[in-house]
Amino acid sequence: MADTGAGPSGVVLYARALLFWTGLVLSTLVWSIPSVLITLPLPYNQRYRFVTAWTGFNLWWLRITCRLGYRVEGSERLPGGPAVALCKHQSTWETLALQRILPPQAWVLKRQLTWIPFFGWALAMLEPIAIDRGAGRRAVRQLVGQGKARLDDGRWVVIFPEGTRVSLGERRRYKVGGAILAAESGYPVVPIAHDAGAYWPRRQLIKRPGTVRVVIGPLIDPAGQTPEEINAHAEDWIEATAASLAARHDTRARIDS
Repeated sequence: MADTGAGPSGVVLYARALLFWTGLVLSTLVWSIPSVLITLPLPYNQRYRFVTAWTGFNLWWLRITCRLGYRVEGSERLPGGPAVALCKHQSTWETLALQRILPPQAWVLKRQLTWIPFFGWALAMLEPIAIDRGAGRRAVRQLVGQGKARLDDGRWVVIFPEGTRVSLGERRRYKVGGAILAAESGYPVVPIAHDAGAYWPRRQLIKRPGTVRVVIGPLIDPAGQTPEEINAHAEDWIEATAASLAARHDTRARIDS
């Protein structure tokens, strides 16, 4: 799906976004109830496939309603086994898309998200690493302990090292928890950058048409490295790539103006 120069009017963008959100809310209700009542006794892989079919539907619905698709670059770099994915967090979009791009995975997230009716209950079926971010070192120990168990079970662990969404072109301090998990478990780190914030900005209703670029970075082997070194390597690559993607949008904006 190619990006276009002159975009649709604001009224059209809002109408498309409302249509998308209507479908997302209705699909959440449709999927979440059987996710809890039916899939609970099933093996994890079957449960995962059923629950994450919801993300596949909503990415399709996003493409139909808002004309927003995506493409992945560097997928040949993905390892054959589990890894720790450290990803830039700009939008709600990547929380959907990573479930289609990467193998079965466990997310590191705020435990309060699992308390949300319907959505949170279904989320809990995926066995995320739900932490109390205010717990400090205890939260890091939980991340490492449960993260090792998930990795040893063959699942990826997905972490947003900045801890929260940031706008396109912005950055925050990278927390070291994911790097500690990689260093102590021996599993590699896969850095991921994208430009979803240009199309699905945080705290905005509208979704702009176009194609999100997702770039998979070179594998980071934790062997012989400290968590701080691992974190620095991941941050340097993610931020340099994210800045390059953001600059592309800055250039287009100047040309369009």
